Amino acid sequence: MKEKIKKYIKEILLFIVVITIFANLLSLYRSVDLNKQPLLLKTVTLLNSIDYTLKDDIPILVHFWATWCPVCKVEAGNIQRISESFQVITIALKSGSDAEIQDYLSLNHLNYKVINDSSGSITADFDVSIFPTTIIYDRNRKVLFSDVGYTSTFGLWIRMWWATYFN
Repeated sequence: MKEKIKKYIKEILLFIVVITIFANLLSLYRSVDLNKQPLLLKTVTLLNSIDYTLKDDIPILVHFWATWCPVCKVEAGNIQRISESFQVITIALKSGSDAEIQDYLSLNHLNYKVINDSSGSITADFDVSIFPTTIIYDRNRKVLFSDVGYTSTFGLWIRMWWATYFN
């Protein structure tokens, strides 16, 4: 019986490793088309016309999402946790009015900074076409990491920690 349990545990761990490798390769493939230009945003207008100036000389995570995206909803808690420790700006694509997005945030207990990209022009400038998409810029505003699809809190935290202390 113990041998069977060990065998199943090994198979499960191998499956997790294979799926993780596959997911990362897929994300890498999907992120090839993203705009790799340095981040030019300095001051942005958040929901309800609130101006926010990005802090200089620290990394920033820019996260593209939508209220209609099921994967974005699953990942939202991860972005919330990262935003409590690092500089994060999120861009909500075609997700309704400021009030509708604020209602969505309140309903899901989220309070990260959001730009309402109701026309899709900001998202198009970054060449984002799959959601969620996350781009991490270093302190010099150059692309350091990008992820297309779901990313865990730990994965985001490690990348932001790396961007903060080793780049």
